[in-house]
Amino acid sequence: MKIIIAGGTGFLGESLEKYFKQKGAQVYILTRNPKRDFDLYWNAKTLGDWKESIDGADVLINLTGKSVDCRYNEKNRKEIYASRIDSTKVLQQAVDQCAVKPKIWLNAASATIYVHSETQLNHEENGIVGDDFSMNICKSWEKEFFAGESREVRKVALRTSIVLGTHGGAFPKLKTITKLGLGGKQGRGQQKVSWIHIQDFCKAVEWIIEHQDISGPINITAPNPLSNEDLMKQMRKHLKIPFGLNAPVWQLEIASIFLNTETELLLKSRNVYPEKLIKSGFHFAYSAMDDALSDLLKN
Repeated sequence: MKIIIAGGTGFLGESLEKYFKQKGAQVYILTRNPKRDFDLYWNAKTLGDWKESIDGADVLINLTGKSVDCRYNEKNRKEIYASRIDSTKVLQQAVDQCAVKPKIWLNAASATIYVHSETQLNHEENGIVGDDFSMNICKSWEKEFFAGESREVRKVALRTSIVLGTHGGAFPKLKTITKLGLGGKQGRGQQKVSWIHIQDFCKAVEWIIEHQDISGPINITAPNPLSNEDLMKQMRKHLKIPFGLNAPVWQLEIASIFLNTETELLLKSRNVYPEKLIKSGFHFAYSAMDDALSDLLKN
């Protein structure tokens, strides 16, 4: 199997590259900074020699996009939007020119597309999509992705939640602040945290590739979201840290300025359920946070 991963040098891309190579797949990475034989240069905006790699590929995965872990000033807002729309648009141009198109194209998306919800579980069918900067970015991204339809190419938008792994993403930061005694609840602590273990994330991508009846937006989350307060309690329990200072909203607002980030990343309630995955028969190795943390902290 030949797999192309655009924007594949981050935590998720590296994890997918390793996962599929262990299964014997050929994996090529589209990146601005090629360093290896299987890295192909692209600027995520315009067509180039990289487009030849997509012709005849089995799978195209697009993970391109500026990190949202920044201040939402006008410059960063434009870059967050453009990096997602431009890369999706130019990949569509490349796919359109393929003699043999990829069988499936999986495009990154986000569980942040749903409104703040502490009580209602958001499924793909009944989830409430809201209207603010982050949610509008998600809507525009998916609209651009699904605009270019092709009967030959199955399209899936990966509405991914927080992915937990030891080599990147949110987990190492959560581990550090807990060890420092700062692992109390953030804000009221009632906001829901939707999450998925990195192993289940990779397995879910493989499952979607293998099951041709799966298409459209898919929630890539474990089936048991938990509150921020419960998450931090479990972090303290597994790390054997007896206390954790709480962080009220006003404190987070000040800290976010110095850390060059936004409080939304901590305070928004993402209450998301993977209905399509579960109905298709997918089995999570880590459906409960307790099991996930036991695995992530075993070493």
